[in-house]
Amino acid sequence: MTHSHSSQNPVIEQQRVIIPNKHGEKLVGLLHETGSKEIVILCHGFRSTKADRTMVNLAVALEKEGISAFRFDFAGNGESEGSFEFGNYSKEADDLHSIIQHFCEANRIVCAILGHSKGGDVVLLYASKYHDIHTVVNVSGRYDLKKGIEERFGKDFMDRIQDGFVDIKNKKGVEYRVTKESLMERLSLDMHEVCLKIPRECRVLTVHGSADEIIPVGDALEFAKIIPNHKLHIVEGANHNYTSYQTELASVVLNYLKETLRQD
Repeated sequence: MTHSHSSQNPVIEQQRVIIPNKHGEKLVGLLHETGSKEIVILCHGFRSTKADRTMVNLAVALEKEGISAFRFDFAGNGESEGSFEFGNYSKEADDLHSIIQHFCEANRIVCAILGHSKGGDVVLLYASKYHDIHTVVNVSGRYDLKKGIEERFGKDFMDRIQDGFVDIKNKKGVEYRVTKESLMERLSLDMHEVCLKIPRECRVLTVHGSADEIIPVGDALEFAKIIPNHKLHIVEGANHNYTSYQTELASVVLNYLKETLRQD
């Protein structure tokens, strides 16, 4: 499908691209193709998809600057194959690796990876595990993964999961299942340790809303303390989803990426 913003802008095509992960599951994404050699990969958050407003708006903002962007669904989310699993940080970092390999093999330069919320943790984990990306943008990621669980599942969560799993229900029935194994994966992931393994030559921008109601802004300050090559930007007044601050978020991200592209 083709979109043309105005007569001055080149015609931008959104191409549906399917890339298998290392488990053979098909990951589905949309490439905002501007013809640039550089490409930015966008990663959604927990229980979200590539169609999330923040992902779409950032892709469109990049495209207007002539930078290609790719937004995709992690396995078990959106249109991608696989079953949804709670936790799953390492597998999502591996999904991201499959995406990056695909574009590198197509002779593209992945100039940055960006993740929102849980996706912020995934891109940081990626940078600590694979040392092939030099610019990372962590939008509202969580520093302490032991937090946020009680708020979502209640204080007695550990007792309830001793049976092996807990089903999280909504009005329609079971929304998703949390297994003991997937909960333990999240609880054992120490973002402090992860960040210490990010190479010094990797630049990291953390953006966080001062009025984030899901992940406190203090988490962003913790990242700033330990990541070696780090820049912090607090968006005053913004909530977790940047509801009234999408334009400001896009402008902060673009300014940072343009600056890093100039340095490269």
